[in-house]
This record gives sequence, C-alpha cells and structure tokens, in this order.
Amino acid sequence: NVRGFLSTTSNFITRIISSEKYCHRHESVRTYGSVMTQDDKKGLRKTTLLKNMLQNQDKLAFLMEAHSGLSARIVQEAGFEGIWASGLSISAQLGVRDSNEASWTQVLDVVEFMADATDIPILLDADTGYGNFNNARRLVRKLEERGIAGCCMEDKCFPKTNSLLDGRKQPLANAEEFALKIKATGRGMEEALERAEAYREAGADAILVHSKKTDSKEIEAFMKHWGKKCPVIIVPTKYYKTPTDVFRKIGISTVIWANHNLRSCVAAMQNISEIIAKEQSLINIENKISPLKEIFRLQRDDELKAAEEKYLPKQ
Repeated sequence: NVRGFLSTTSNFITRIISSEKYCHRHESVRTYGSVMTQDDKKGLRKTTLLKNMLQNQDKLAFLMEAHSGLSARIVQEAGFEGIWASGLSISAQLGVRDSNEASWTQVLDVVEFMADATDIPILLDADTGYGNFNNARRLVRKLEERGIAGCCMEDKCFPKTNSLLDGRKQPLANAEEFALKIKATGRGMEEALERAEAYREAGADAILVHSKKTDSKEIEAFMKHWGKKCPVIIVPTKYYKTPTDVFRKIGISTVIWANHNLRSCVAAMQNISEIIAKEQSLINIENKISPLKEIFRLQRDDELKAAEEKYLPKQ
C-alpha cells in the first residue's frame, strides 16, 4: 500500500493509492515574474489544460502513457488530451528497474524531449521526489522550467518499489518526514477523506485512487462515499476488464492508461527481433513494421527541410 500526492505546477492535486485514505496538498512553489519567456507561457498553458481537463466532471478524460519524445508524439496524434509520463516505462526504456535506478536528472532529460515533441499536458510519475523535501522542491522547479504540467509523488521510502509488483512489501516513508517534505513545497495533510474534504474546500484539483484489486469494487465504494466533492482519477491497470462506462456512471474524472504503450512496443520488438534472429533475413518482416518515411514524418523532417530552404544559403 502506497500513498502520495499529485501536483500541477501551480497547485498540487491530491493522490490516494490503494484503500488507505491518505492525501496531501501543495500550493504553488514557483511565482512567475512580470517578464515571462515563451517556454514559461507554454508551461503555464499546459498546466491550465491539465487542470481544466481534470476538473471537467461532465466528460471522462484519458491520459495515455508515453516514455520518449516519439511515443509522446504518437499519443498526441492518436487524439489523447494528455500524457502520463510513467516512471515504470521511462525506467524500462532506459534498461533499468523502476526502483529509482535512473536519476531524476535522467528522467528530466526524457520528459523534456517529450514536452518539446508535444502540445498537450504531461503528468510525470515522480516517484518519491527523489530524496527529501529539498530534492522534491528542486524537482518541481525544474519540471516547471521544462513545461511539464504536473507531477505525482508517493510517500514511499527511497528507493521506491513499483506499486504493481506482486508480493513485494511497500515500505512507507516516515509520516512526519513526508509531511515536512510536502510542507517544503506548500502545505500538507495526514488523514484520508477528512483531509481530502479539506483539500476540496481549499481548492485541490483532484484525487487519484489506485487499487491493486482485479475488479473496481474498491473504486466504486470510494466513489459512493466521496461523490462529486472533487475530481477523481483512476489507474485501471489491474481491473482492466471493468467496462469504461462504469467509470462514467460512478463519476470518475480521468482515466490513466499507465503502461500500455511500453508493453505493446516490447511485444512488437520481441517478435521482430526473434524473426530476424531466426531467419537472418528481412524478407518476412518489412510488411510488419512502420516504413522509414513514417519515422521521418514523426521526427518532423518536413519542418527541418522547410527551415533549411528558408535559412540556409542557396548553393
């Protein structure tokens, strides 16, 4: 069982993981001056888009996982309103475990490319904040500078363990220490629904409920008690058989598809690699993979070509 909080760059969003009802809230940790760069404006716009999407309880919204600039652009082209920068997926594509084996600066490099490649908001899985309160507040500042719309931090011990691993203990951070970490970036609260209500009254953006059950009963029970006091976000990785209409009926605000692009590309790469290794030929795989021109299109090669014609001297 793990618990934590979710934030946009101007206001922290409450997060609740599993059935233990703990939540935290945070005010803005950065005040922009009167002079703003284009990157500042872009970051604020994405934050506003994310907050508006989460708070629109008349429409179920979806965030799709991405883990690179290329996958982020594919998510945007597919029509999603926002991107979930999964800690699991980013770690996996770097070839390491989801146990903080990748440093926060390495993760920051990845999400910066993702933000540059897209116009829709990105919500980063920021694990535990990569250390104590000082690491957490520095991380948030750096995410703001790169136009990341929000981040999610958990009150686990550093290094963290992935929430979806079966049979693994999830040691939690000392409650007082974690509360001070939250306080360093704003204000914190300890208990669950009572504090979630206090967050709602204070203007919290949303609550994220994460369950490891294979059905949605925990989520439905929470929604029955919570109602529409504040937007609720879910991650139905384990209870994927639940029809999406159920989420609409019980009043869910946003659904995060948390790791499915990673898993789909792993399956595809394993299949293609096995075929080429076995056949030592490309004859039977060319029609199973994307053409090179599609890769060039996703890289916006046409924009570079147009820029070269405009700015490079004619030969």
